[in-house]
Amino acid sequence: MNGTAHPGESGAAGPPADGPAAPTLDVDRSDPAYRAWLKEAVRKVQADANRSADTHLLRFPLPPEWGIDLYFKDESTHPTGSLKHRLARSLFLYGLCNGWIRPEASVIEASSGSTAVSEAYFAKLIGVPFIAVMPRTTSREKCRLIEFHGGRCHFVDDPRAMYEEAASLARRSGGHYIDQFTYAERATDWRGNNNIAESIYSQLRLERYPEPAWIVATAGTGGTSATIARYTRYMQYDTRVCVADPENSCFFDGWRHRDPAACSDRGSRIEGIGRPRMEPSFVPGAIDRMMKVPDAASVAAVRALEHAIGRKAGGSTGTGLWSSLKIVAEMVNEGRTGSVVTLICDPGERYLDKYYSDAWLAEQGLDIQPYAMTISTFLATGHWSG
Repeated sequence: MNGTAHPGESGAAGPPADGPAAPTLDVDRSDPAYRAWLKEAVRKVQADANRSADTHLLRFPLPPEWGIDLYFKDESTHPTGSLKHRLARSLFLYGLCNGWIRPEASVIEASSGSTAVSEAYFAKLIGVPFIAVMPRTTSREKCRLIEFHGGRCHFVDDPRAMYEEAASLARRSGGHYIDQFTYAERATDWRGNNNIAESIYSQLRLERYPEPAWIVATAGTGGTSATIARYTRYMQYDTRVCVADPENSCFFDGWRHRDPAACSDRGSRIEGIGRPRMEPSFVPGAIDRMMKVPDAASVAAVRALEHAIGRKAGGSTGTGLWSSLKIVAEMVNEGRTGSVVTLICDPGERYLDKYYSDAWLAEQGLDIQPYAMTISTFLATGHWSG
C-alpha cells in the first residue's frame, strides 16, 4: 500500500481536526507614495494625448480623371514630430501600469532615433532619466532632439548590438528596458481608443471613398502595421494592408518565405524602418501584401512629395509613397476607382544631411534619377515603368 491518503481515510494529510488552522500567508507590497507618483505619471501621459489635436489627413494631387484619391496621414504634427509619438505614449502607459517604470529609475531604449526622441519627451514629462542606445550613424538632428528633451545618447557601432546593449545597460543600472521591438504590437489598443487606424477611418467618413482600398505602412517595430491590419479585420472592412520594406531589411524575405528566423547582415539606410531581424512586434499573418523598395526609389519619392505638396519628409515616408503610387498605377491600369492611404512618418528636416543631400547620395552610390523619372512620367501619363 502506498502512502497516499484519500478523503475519509485514516491517516489523511493535514492537521488534526481539533488542532490549530494553518496560517494565511500575507505579503502586502502596497506603497502609497509610489501609487501617488504612478497616478500622477499616468495622468500626465494621458493629458498629453487629450490636449494634442489629431493629426491631419492630407491629399496628394492626382489627375482627377483617374477617380482615385491618395491621402497621407501626417504623423509629423505630433508634439515630438513623428509617428513614434503614439507608440512612445502607449509604451510608457504600458510600462507604468505594469509596474515596470519606477520613480528615479532610468528608462532605456534601443532605437534608430525617432522612437527615442518621443520617449525622451515622455520620460521628461514624468521625471525619470532616459537613455537611448542607438547606431552611431543616426542623424545628428535626432541626437540633438533626444538631448533637447533631456535624454542621453549611448552609441553602438553595429546596429545589431542595440538590443543586448540596451538590456545590459538596464540590468547594470537597475533601470527598465522599454523594448519597443517586443511590446509595440501589444501596448497599443488595436480595437480602437483613437488609434491611428480608427483615426484614419473617422477622417475619411465624409470623403467620396470612405473605405480605402489599401492602407500602406512601413515597418520598424511592426507595431503600426499590426494595429492597422488588426483594426481593419476587427471592423470587417475590405481594406487591404501593404507593408513597404526598404533594402537591407529582413521583413520582406521573412514574410515571403514564412521564415521567423530571417535576418540581414546590414543595417537599413532608411532610418526608422527596416530591421536586421524579424521583430517580435511584426505580425506577418495580418499583412496582405509586401513590397521591397530600393533605397534610391524611397529618396526619389520623398523628393517628389516635396515637389507635390511643399513638405519635406523622412525616407520612410518615401518608401511608403513609392509603394502607394505603384498600387495607384495598378488601379488606373485596371480602371478601378477608390482611395489609398499612407503615412508621413516624420519631418524631412531631420534628414537634410542624408536624403536631401546630393553629396550623401553620391557617397552611398544611389542614383535616384530613374525612379524620379518613373514618378513624373506616371503622374503625367498614367504609365508606370517601375
